[in-house]
Amino acid sequence: MLKRREFITLLGGVAAIWPRAARAQQKAMPVVGFLSSQSPDPMAPLMAAFRKGLSQAGYGEGQNVAIEYRWAEGQYDRLPALAAELVSRQVAVIVASGGDPSALAAKAATATIPIVFTGTVTDPVKLGLVSSMNRPGGNVTGFNLFLSVLNAKRLELLHELAPTAARIGVLVNSTSPTAELDTNDLHAAAGALRLQLNVVGASAERDLDGAFASLIRQQSNAILVAADPFFTIWRNQLVALAAQHALPTIFTLREYSAAGGLMSYGPSLADGYRLAALYVAQILKGAKPADLPVQQAVKVELVINLKTAKTLGLEIPMSLLMRVDDVIE
Repeated sequence: MLKRREFITLLGGVAAIWPRAARAQQKAMPVVGFLSSQSPDPMAPLMAAFRKGLSQAGYGEGQNVAIEYRWAEGQYDRLPALAAELVSRQVAVIVASGGDPSALAAKAATATIPIVFTGTVTDPVKLGLVSSMNRPGGNVTGFNLFLSVLNAKRLELLHELAPTAARIGVLVNSTSPTAELDTNDLHAAAGALRLQLNVVGASAERDLDGAFASLIRQQSNAILVAADPFFTIWRNQLVALAAQHALPTIFTLREYSAAGGLMSYGPSLADGYRLAALYVAQILKGAKPADLPVQQAVKVELVINLKTAKTLGLEIPMSLLMRVDDVIE
């Protein structure tokens, strides 16, 4: 039997060892860096989808994986410094969330830490993120939405809904690395439809009122909001401005239509974040980004808000109603 003094000494030894063991266990937990061009609140539903993907792969935040978040809140010039912070933290993998700016900032910050992008809107090969879609070849892979590629189709849909609108206002983020590419593609599509484009830029919340005022002064009859994470942050304000000026407007994602926007055409963001989480899990288990093909959106949704259409006095053509994936009433 242990004497009282020996027992106390043994307890003291266990007490000294326990904090070290706990720290060692905490240190062994892999850390995922989450770099986003957006803000936490609008991202809540997408983060739920991301965590669902992790859970499907056997990971739980705070249980066997830690996540460090860095939010640029729509200010793209903050992304390089935020990416550098995650690199210095020596995270196991970086999730570049919220479009091309985040992915480009992460790639510029490290050539060794694995990067999984989600929500890029442009061809990642053209952006220089990967060598090819099937074999990325470096430390970067992810999920691509190809939102910009769909701009021409959005213009067609808007023209079909509002055929008398000859002048289409286009709202772009002037600080986006793909703004010029988006504008060029839209001008080509507008030429084929014999439409005139009025392109206006906005890169901060304070710019939005002025941008819409400029589009009105240019006698725009309808609006197309280009694909950009910044606009997703302020989707409620954009929807309100479109309603205030009674302008038929098409957006990129169903989240806009759910907030009261007239029409949207684009893939599911939530599915992209869930798939990105599955890639993160594979990398944590030893997979290399170079061997994980870039995944693409396989389904594109056309969503129409009938309540908004009624408010605008628009009758939805049967040709559109027959192709719609979801209606909001």
